[in-house]
Amino acid sequence: MGELAVLYDLVVIFAIAVAVVALLRRVGLPSIAGFILAGTLVGPSSLGLLRDPKQLTLLAEVGVVLLLFGVGLELSVERLRRSWRPVVLGGALQVTVTTLLVVIIGRRLGLSTGTAFLVGYMIATSSTAIVLRGLDSRGELESPHGRFTLGILVFQDLCVVPMVLSIPLLSGSTASPAALVLTLLKAIGITAVVLVAAGLLVPRVLRFVAQTRERDLFVLTVFLACVGTAWLASMAGVSLALGAFLAGLVVAGSEYRHQALADIIPFREVLTSVFFVSVGTLVDPRALWARAGTIVALVFAILIGKFLIVFLVGLLMRLPLRVCVVAAMALAQVGEFSFVLSHAAEGAGLVSDPLRTDLLTAVILTMLITPVLLMLGPRVGAAAAGTRLLRWLATPRLAEEAIEGPVRHDHVIIAGYGLAGRGLARSLGECGVPYVVADLNPENVRAAIENGVSAYFGDVTNQEVLDKLGVARARELVVVINDPAAADRAVSAARRLAPHLHILVRSRHLLDVESLLATGASRVIPAEVEGAVEVTAHVLRRHCVDPSAIERHLARVRECREETTLSVCGGRQTQREPSSREVR
Repeated sequence: MGELAVLYDLVVIFAIAVAVVALLRRVGLPSIAGFILAGTLVGPSSLGLLRDPKQLTLLAEVGVVLLLFGVGLELSVERLRRSWRPVVLGGALQVTVTTLLVVIIGRRLGLSTGTAFLVGYMIATSSTAIVLRGLDSRGELESPHGRFTLGILVFQDLCVVPMVLSIPLLSGSTASPAALVLTLLKAIGITAVVLVAAGLLVPRVLRFVAQTRERDLFVLTVFLACVGTAWLASMAGVSLALGAFLAGLVVAGSEYRHQALADIIPFREVLTSVFFVSVGTLVDPRALWARAGTIVALVFAILIGKFLIVFLVGLLMRLPLRVCVVAAMALAQVGEFSFVLSHAAEGAGLVSDPLRTDLLTAVILTMLITPVLLMLGPRVGAAAAGTRLLRWLATPRLAEEAIEGPVRHDHVIIAGYGLAGRGLARSLGECGVPYVVADLNPENVRAAIENGVSAYFGDVTNQEVLDKLGVARARELVVVINDPAAADRAVSAARRLAPHLHILVRSRHLLDVESLLATGASRVIPAEVEGAVEVTAHVLRRHCVDPSAIERHLARVRECREETTLSVCGGRQTQREPSSREVR
């Protein structure tokens, strides 16, 4: 009857999760918080509705594997290479400072050196699963704070391997530092061999399977690449989750990454939800009530301490104040790898009750709070960036550099130097229209300067930065950044400084139009709607339709777009100036 027990547990989990998540979403809380709360309700320490919690744990591990495999698919090695500074510098500083600070505090509280280091390891990690899912759902993975956060998370995950390998040394067993180094080098070597072999083999296998045109076979092959590579990497001492992430990077290097990602999304969403429910089942409300004072103190110490550390690391890397605050709030919690470290140390006797129970309960509570912190992060960051007392800590280099140049008049300010920003800058330059570029990605700014572009590192949501760019004297502001919340704040800041400025915004989704217009944008171009126009034009040209007929059909698509936009905006156009406040 074991199969029926598993089915019963899944029915209970999904039923409670659907009800709780739906209720929380009505009040604006993220779904992850609902899944964790649902797990607390059905867990053995609450209602006790689960018959076989071990099966749930197994499904949860598969969910984490699929989640990180999907993250690897979306990133690719090339994107990680471009983000090497937050990975190497940001991650190393955050993990090192957090661990040493916890060790110092732990020793003063009477913990042994080994126990203090283990607790430091656990607190230094953050939840890759929760943070990346939250950033991805908000469309912020490519934003400046998203790249900084991701870099630190990747470094933390990579550090789990040496952390686990050092546990015998911390416990004072027979393992020597030389043996530890040898084991670590062996793990790195085997992992490198697995990745090289997978990189050579997996794309060829996917190409062969794709030629059969059997979708079910392709899906099975993708799962084999994910689980197989993760398992082989785990043989070298790497966690399954990190192995799956590396497998995703391998598949991302092939031309089948998009189809592979589309095929695993339904499975990933279901099983990662089970993972968050399983985290919630570990919460013991009775223990929480009995030792509430100690646990709450631990939660606040973790959240405040990690926030300050990540915030200071961001300042040292000369990131804007808003980016530092948002990333610090995203990484303030402790992640799922703390359970891996705690499990690995069970036989070593490094952490015993009640410290172990208090610490794990505090970890789960920080994970439960994380979705709320992710939701509030952009607002808190914007408020901090507007505070004079804090702004001097992270004044963008733009404030000192741009003012030294010539005074600009009737120019275009381009916020963002991605693909759209580069194309616009090139066209404006060829047409003799003066312009200036502002971007938060140092690599983009460096590339722009090398191309002879007048570009500065700066945060366009900051009124001082916009003032240095001459927004009051500009002819137009074009916002083409990948952070929806930042775009909204940039429009608001620019409108306060220049009430009559024409502001053009490229949004990702049609649903963003109403908010941007209400904030002060003059014109909003939703990328998904423009995509419909481009697709129609391309298909009609391929079928040799007469150009005049193509224009008529495109005009019809644009009319549908206007009607759809008005429908999204509640049947009204939010206008201040009828001549310029239109939605393209």
